[in-house]
Parts: sequence; structure tokens; C-alpha cells
Amino acid sequence: MKIGFIFPGQGAQSVGMGKDLYDKYETIREVYQKATQIAGIDIAKLTFDAGEAELFQTKNTQLAILTMSLAILEILNQNNIQAQYTAGLSLGEYAALYYGGAIDFENVIKIVKKRGEFMQNLVPEGEWAMAAVLGLENSVVEEVCKNVTNGFVVPANFNCPGQVAISGDKEGVQIAMEELKKAGAKRCLELKTAGPFHTSKLQKASDALKEELEKIEMKTPTIQVIKNIDAKPYSDTENVKEILATHVTNPVRFSASIQYMVNQGVDTFVEIGPGKTLTGFVKKVDKDLKCININNVETLENAIQVLKTM
Repeated sequence: MKIGFIFPGQGAQSVGMGKDLYDKYETIREVYQKATQIAGIDIAKLTFDAGEAELFQTKNTQLAILTMSLAILEILNQNNIQAQYTAGLSLGEYAALYYGGAIDFENVIKIVKKRGEFMQNLVPEGEWAMAAVLGLENSVVEEVCKNVTNGFVVPANFNCPGQVAISGDKEGVQIAMEELKKAGAKRCLELKTAGPFHTSKLQKASDALKEELEKIEMKTPTIQVIKNIDAKPYSDTENVKEILATHVTNPVRFSASIQYMVNQGVDTFVEIGPGKTLTGFVKKVDKDLKCININNVETLENAIQVLKTM
């Protein structure tokens, strides 16, 4: 058996996520307290008590999701449950790099706080949108987006076979959604996001993030961490900081990342953090893969029991 840990990104959040875990486990409370001290934001209060409007701000969402994922990871570490491969969807790549030993706890909290702030504040003025497109080949989505002349829209997330997220300004995304339906898309769903993520419109955010990344220590991961930008593992010859900065303006190739891990023999995927979206993506790659998602006390305890006996 080969295990891959996968970590969700923005969009997986919900008010109250992880509350039962926080209430039950002292270890999890300690992770939240430590993250709160570093970030200067009460992350437990933000996650459990703030309204949707506050939690769903990019600068808050990213910290909240990351902290929940790292807290669950600590319980898995205590139970000696380890993975040979890891990846994350966009924001989730930071949790994967932490697990892979590329960045320590303090710096991952600090840099994700900055990343969320930059992705929220350093966006050009305008109305922005993202949408999930279901039921079309990647090439068709790319072609339709390329042919939209009113507004700006590009593919941003290649999530799984038959699902691509597009990103851009409101007009471009709306036009693309109509054209994609005509091209045979089963559904086009606008997403709860707040910017033209993973497009060239975030160049200022990318530049600012690069400056912040230069201030922290990062190492080559000690296990295989699969990159979003090309679905290959980080190597000791690559500049991790440069890749993370570039990541903000380039598409997420999550489907190919899962396929890479499958090709290396990974047969069990454990999704660590809120929601269970990534589990669905993995099943679209290969329905026979074993998938476990951990997002509350019940799923955590079940996962520990299953993974310790495999």
C-alpha cells in the first residue's frame, strides 16, 4: 500500500469547520493556539464564530483552512500514519510542503497569511468570477476561453477528468459559460471565490509573495511533494520560492498530479481538511482508488482505525 496525503484549497471552507475536533482534542487546540499567536488572528474564533462574510474573505479563508489541515495532520503524526507522496490544491500545496519538511510551522502560517492578504488586496479593480465547467475535455475549455473576445477568461484549475475551473472578469466568465454550454458542457457553476485566481491578473500578488518568500527559509522536501504547476515532484535543483510565486498566476494541474501519484503506485488517498471535494476528484481519475477524507471527529477516528490496519 502506498498512501498519498492531499490537502484542499480555497472553496472548501464552511463556518464551524473542525469545531468538534477542536473541542475533543487538546493537540488540535494547541495547533490553533500556536497558529493564532503567529498570525495575530484568533483563528478558532474566526472559523467557529464569525459569519460567512468574514470567513469567506480570502485573507481569512486561507489561514482557516491551513490551520485545520495542520491540526488534523498532527493527530495523524501522533498515530504514526505517514504518506509517501503528498499534494494540495492551490493553497493546499503549502500544507503539503509543510508535511514534506520544506517549511516549518511558523513560516507556513506567516506566508499563507501574507498570500491570502495579497490575493485579496492586490487584485486589479473590477468584477471577478470563477466557474466550474463539467463534462468537457480540457482542450475544448481552453479553445472556448481563447475565443472569448469580450472580457477576460482563462482555464485556472484542471481538477479532474471532465472538470475545469475557469477564471477571469465577470463578463468574460459569463460569456464563456454560455459558449461552453453550447459546446456540450453538462453544467457550468459559478464558484464562491473573490478574485481572478491563477491568472495573469494576479501578477502584483505574485510579485509581493515572491518578496515575502525570500525572507523565509525553505528546503527541498524530504518526500515527494507534487507541484500544482506541472504535476511533477519538487526536485533539489528547483527554486521552491520561485515556483510558489509563479503558482499564483498559473493554472492548477491537480488532475495530472493525482495521475502522477497513481502512476507511482499510490493506491490510497487521504484528504486532510474541510470538505471532501478532492476525494471526488480522485474518484474521477480512477474509481477503484481507495479514498479517505478527514474533516471531523468521526472521519478522523475511522481513518486512524482503517489506516493502522492496512
